[in-house]
Amino acid sequence: MTVPVNILLVDDDPAENVIMRALMRKVANVTIKLHYVETVEAALEFIRTAELQLDLILMDNRLQPQADFRETVPELRHSGYIGPIGVISSSITDAYFQSIDDYGVDFRIDKAELDPTAIGFIIQEFVNRDSRAAQ
Repeated sequence: MTVPVNILLVDDDPAENVIMRALMRKVANVTIKLHYVETVEAALEFIRTAELQLDLILMDNRLQPQADFRETVPELRHSGYIGPIGVISSSITDAYFQSIDDYGVDFRIDKAELDPTAIGFIIQEFVNRDSRAAQ
């Protein structure tokens, strides 16, 4: 049995959870278990209490009450999460996206570019399958 890839989606719009679940089911060659929370606080609680290896966090760029990833991602990093974090936005052309490395973000992706192929590539690129197989 293959070990599922555990992805945490942090988005304040529940509709995005429905959309992402549909996309994740279509990703070939990998089993994905999508976990969902609406706030950074809920994400921090999930990270602290979940009894699973979280492989990847996909985070909406703008979450209330924080402004954008420049405030939210550092909170996750300060909590001790060292895995990959990707920021999802409907527009990644704003100048501040050029400084994602300064805030602990591993990658950014436009919502319009999210499809099963892109998700599969992200998993291939950022999830370390070797360390997962050893568990």
